[in-house]
Amino acid sequence: MPLNTWLIFVAAVFVLTVTPGPSVLMAVSTSVNRGFRQAVLAALGSTSAIVCLMVLSAVGLGAVLSTSELLFSVLKWAGAGYLAYLGLTSLLSAGGGLSFSEKSVSAQPRSFVRGFLVGASNPKALVFFTALFPQFLDPARPQIPQFLVLCSTFITFELFWLITYAALGSRAKQWLQQPGRAVLFNRATGGVFLLAAGVLATAKRSPN
Repeated sequence: MPLNTWLIFVAAVFVLTVTPGPSVLMAVSTSVNRGFRQAVLAALGSTSAIVCLMVLSAVGLGAVLSTSELLFSVLKWAGAGYLAYLGLTSLLSAGGGLSFSEKSVSAQPRSFVRGFLVGASNPKALVFFTALFPQFLDPARPQIPQFLVLCSTFITFELFWLITYAALGSRAKQWLQQPGRAVLFNRATGGVFLLAAGVLATAKRSPN
């Protein structure tokens, strides 16, 4: 893979991963409500979903989505529905404050699964891996080495920023526990998830 192609990919991945979105918000809210360790599990789940999207994109998911209106609609509405569910859950719990109790939440796969579902339904990730990612793979060169380089690059950035945001959320937990701030946090969280659901619901299939 040419160095300039990789550098362009790095720039694109940096912007995609550092910009707050559903996965970042999920990491922060999990850290605030369940603890930093649970947030790390959620981050690993989101990253695993990204790897799955990368693999599917590399084997031609982008081409399938661009030609199958039904498949595109199913994936779109399933993802939008889950993000909307998370948004409504946060809004409905806005009056209850933070539910943080790190001792009562064991290291279970629930946070991992939640992170995986959020990562798989992230509008930014879906657009990136179905429309842009295949363009970085040179068909004239061996595919596996290119894929491994791009995949490891994305995983590094994704995990770094998700864990960084989770750490910030953990440090802000005490501040958020002040009266009224938890309500505002939950409402903002719910609003962002609903906004992401709306963005995904209005996404249109790429023209053939």
